[in-house]
Amino acid sequence: MKLVLILNMGGGEDKAGVKTFLLNMFKDPAILPIKNNLIRSCVAQAITTWRYKTAAKNYDAIGGKSPIGELTRELVEKLNAHFERENSTFSFDKNKNLGEVKFDYVFNYTPPFASEVLAKYTLSEKDTVVLLPLYPHDSVTTNRSSVKAAKVALEKSGFCGKVVEIQPFFEKTSFCELIADDIENALGSESAGEVELIFSAHSLPQKVINSGDLYEAHVKSHVALLNGTLLGRGVRFKAVRLAYQSRLGPVKWLTPNLSDVLPKVEGKKALIYPISFCVDNSETDFELGVEYAAVAKDFDFYRVVKAPNSSDAFVRFLSNLVLESL
Repeated sequence: MKLVLILNMGGGEDKAGVKTFLLNMFKDPAILPIKNNLIRSCVAQAITTWRYKTAAKNYDAIGGKSPIGELTRELVEKLNAHFERENSTFSFDKNKNLGEVKFDYVFNYTPPFASEVLAKYTLSEKDTVVLLPLYPHDSVTTNRSSVKAAKVALEKSGFCGKVVEIQPFFEKTSFCELIADDIENALGSESAGEVELIFSAHSLPQKVINSGDLYEAHVKSHVALLNGTLLGRGVRFKAVRLAYQSRLGPVKWLTPNLSDVLPKVEGKKALIYPISFCVDNSETDFELGVEYAAVAKDFDFYRVVKAPNSSDAFVRFLSNLVLESL
C-alpha cells in the first residue's frame, strides 16, 4: 500500500474544537518558541483563555465552524476516487505497478491527529507513507511542523517502511496556472486594469524570518511567478501587491499588514487571493471575507478568491505530485 497523508493545520468543528485548536497551536514550539515545555504549556493555556471568546465569536460569523474539515474530506474523497477509477483524468504508467494508493488526512492541531489516522491501517515494511503538506511555501511553522508531528507518530506506531516527503510546490507551473485560472474567474465582469490584485499571506513574526525561515522569500517569489503567469495571458491588473494578515501580540511581524494596504487602494476595487492556503479556513472565510471586508465596506468591488480546495484542477495537480514522488 501507498498511504498518502494530506497534512494541514486543522480547525474547530465546533466551539470546543476552537479551544482545542488554539491550545494545541500555541503548545507547538514552532509557533511559541519557548524551550521549557511546562512554561510553554502554561503560556499556551493563558493565550487560549484570552483568545477563546473572540475566536468563538469569529467562528459564529462563518457558521460556527472552520470550513477546513469538510473541504479536506471532500478533497480526500476526490483523490481516492481518481486513483480508483480505471479511466482516470490522469494517466498511470502501468509498468510502475503502483499497487493500492490510499489518501487520508491528518491535522496538526485538531482531530484527526496522525496517531489516530495511522491506527486505522495495518502497515508493513513493504508499504510506503507519503507525507503531503498542503502548504505551498516552506516554513518551520507550517509544513515542517506538520511533517515533524507525522514522523513522530509514525515512529511511535512502529512503522518501518518507506517515508516520502513532498516538498513545497509553489514554483510548479501547473499550480500557478490553476491559481491564475481562479483569479481570472473571480474577476467576473470587472476589468483587471481597474482592479488591484492583493495577495494576502499569513504573517509571521519577523524574528522567525531572521532565524533563516524561507517563508517570506518563497511568498515573494510566488507572487512574482503568479504575476508573470497572468501577464503572459495578457491579464494586467491596475496594481499587484503583497500584504500580510493574522498578526498577534506585541512582537514585530511581517509587513505591510492588509489593514494598512486596503485603505490605500485608489480605485476602490480589490481582488484578494489567500496565497498561503490551499484549503479555505477561518482565516480566509472570516478574516478576509468578514473582517477585512468591513475595512473595504465603501469599495465598489471587493472579492476574495476561493482557495483551490477540492477543485478538479487541484485534484489533478496533487495526483501528479504524488505520482512523481512514487
